[in-house]
Amino acid sequence: MLLTLINIVVSAVVLIIAGMLLPGFSVAGLTGALKAAIAIAVLIFLVERVLGKKMSPQGRGLVAFLVGAAVIYLAQFVMPGSVHATVFGALLASLFIGIIDGFLPTNIR
Repeated sequence: MLLTLINIVVSAVVLIIAGMLLPGFSVAGLTGALKAAIAIAVLIFLVERVLGKKMSPQGRGLVAFLVGAAVIYLAQFVMPGSVHATVFGALLASLFIGIIDGFLPTNIR
């Protein structure tokens, strides 16, 4: 349970940084980032259940990158007001999170 909370907080911080750096992607403060991190975690869980682990954003490759971008884009509809992403912004955020995940892996993304 503690590890899950730490992963959500780390994911929220990464989302905040991505929101500050990337065009077309924004997060509404710490509370919005926490809500978005939870929404993204739930969406990833659902994607893994439907498509399998190889299609999840934790997997490697182009399909996982695109699934990650789709999850980020859909998160704005699951948690309106917490995160805003254009299609291009979601692609950039997915790339950014993928790069950060290479250095600081978590189970949320």
